[in-house]
Amino acid sequence: MIRSAGALALMSVLLVSGVDAADTLTPADGAPVAPSCALQVENGQAPVDFTPYRGRVVYVDFWASWCGPCRQSFPFMNEMQSALADQGLTVLAINLDEESADAQQFLASHAASFTVVAGTNQACATAFQVQAMPSSYLIDRAGRVRYIHHGFRAGDAELLRALTETLLAEKPPTP
Repeated sequence: MIRSAGALALMSVLLVSGVDAADTLTPADGAPVAPSCALQVENGQAPVDFTPYRGRVVYVDFWASWCGPCRQSFPFMNEMQSALADQGLTVLAINLDEESADAQQFLASHAASFTVVAGTNQACATAFQVQAMPSSYLIDRAGRVRYIHHGFRAGDAELLRALTETLLAEKPPTP
């Protein structure tokens, strides 16, 4: 029933917003388990992995400072983190810049209220099969990739929020 409710929510959002917003959204075939890559971080900090996020819905976003649509997506991700964190959402942005100074300059003018991992994360991008900037992955509480979204336009926000809320409404997996 939850999957049909999610499909109904998706269809109603698509009807209201038009199909353009969904052109870059793909349901993940078979809901594969999210890759268990270790995220490299700056300044000798320990690598970050996805283990602590089990039981939460995770919005993973791969971005770079040179990416125009990434500038548009940061306010959306801030709003999602603020509004939905108490319901179990974690927004995790993974930077793919080759120069850390580029990422720092971007972050200085585009504040993030969510977790940002900056460093050499090419292996993680490869594991997720990132194909565009930004690329976002909606991961359910069981750690499965349910939706993949390439690019970002203002019209995408409503659809992505509706899908996130659908995943948040699903029951957490039993251990």
